Amino acid sequence: MFAELSAISPYINEVILSLSLFLIAKELKWKTRWKAWIPGLRMYCLGASLKQYRDGMICGILDVFYILSLIINLPVMDGKLLKIAFLFELIVLIFVLIYRLRLFLEILKLYEASKAWIILFLVADWLPILVFGLSKTYQPQHDNIKEENWQAGSKPREFSDELCNAVPLINEGLSIHIRKRTVRDFGKTRYLLKDIALNIPEKSLVLLLGGSGSGKTTMINAVIGYEKADATILLDGEDIYRNEDVVKHDIGFVPQQNLIRGKDTVIRTIEDAAKIRLPNTISAENKDRKIAEILELLGLSSGQKGLVSKKSGGQLRRICIATELITDPKLFILDEPDSGLDGAISREIFLRLRQIADEGRIVIVITHTPDRVIDLFDKVIILARDSGRVGRLCFYGTPQEAREFFERDTMEKIVRSVNAKDEGGEGRADELIEKYTDQVVSGKGGQAS
Repeated sequence: MFAELSAISPYINEVILSLSLFLIAKELKWKTRWKAWIPGLRMYCLGASLKQYRDGMICGILDVFYILSLIINLPVMDGKLLKIAFLFELIVLIFVLIYRLRLFLEILKLYEASKAWIILFLVADWLPILVFGLSKTYQPQHDNIKEENWQAGSKPREFSDELCNAVPLINEGLSIHIRKRTVRDFGKTRYLLKDIALNIPEKSLVLLLGGSGSGKTTMINAVIGYEKADATILLDGEDIYRNEDVVKHDIGFVPQQNLIRGKDTVIRTIEDAAKIRLPNTISAENKDRKIAEILELLGLSSGQKGLVSKKSGGQLRRICIATELITDPKLFILDEPDSGLDGAISREIFLRLRQIADEGRIVIVITHTPDRVIDLFDKVIILARDSGRVGRLCFYGTPQEAREFFERDTMEKIVRSVNAKDEGGEGRADELIEKYTDQVVSGKGGQAS
């Protein structure tokens, strides 16, 4: 008798699980409750109702395999075949348990229930779901946060005009036309960036600003070709996407992290970068002269024989800049070069960048403390996330033009004006994107060139 119950208990467990899902389906806003009785489909619907589409899909596939393993593992099997069936069922069961637990944790969040319910889940995965389905005490606390995250970027705000149609591509300096940058997420197209068009002349030090999620890093990755967009990017007339092998030597990029070895000396670090980055056609004499010029420009000459690990934060950033500057790039991009540095050292870094730009390069910088060095910049790019949560160009022009356009006296206040209200901002992104676009299209602003 006990053996017979043990044999049918997995089937009973799956039937009660379906019943529990059927009872809870209405509270989870399933369109049709009968799907709770279909293996595979029931778990996918559960994941979809919790906005956990990936886990729901995987759990649904595992659910089908698990049900098949129960059917295949019949008592008539013996020997090796029975062992294989048992092993298959065990492996599938482990993964089923993992992914069901992940979905159950989302149910706990939705019902604002204690994680102590996991104990009951481990005893019988259907038991807490059945309790939630029958109880009036536990009710789902629906909110729009997950839905907003799922919808983010799927419906970009439509404006009356588009910048890419109004701003011409030019063959001097850096010309940017990013029509859109999208990703595919389980059949849904999400827009990360849309309609960014501007022209940056040579000898420009440019500040890239924007709130969290506005697409600053995404834009930089699109410009340098690291993550390609539907875009045309010209550097002195050369298409960065079509002539990547040629143009990549004209681009330098310094990330936030100091990616240099601490046990090397400064001079050895720069020399190694020269060996890797410079073409073999350059003579040793010219390499040495270029290294000496960069060390002098960045104020590293006197301590060049010291270990990298012994250098201060400001010196480390200058060493990182030197390793990229060795190729004499036309376009130089830095992501938070002053991160973690105090005001005096930060200004020293930016003074060096001003010198680099004055030598004929285009230097684009992302920084979260712009106001202490804003006087050094020629132009400012401001990105904002529209109501569809898509990164858009909200302004491009001189810092003074930015103050006048936004009617704010600091860059920090300007960024706050375009940030969403739930992020401590004024929530004016759509209004200001529309205003800037209209100015450029009408020819009144002229800031895009």
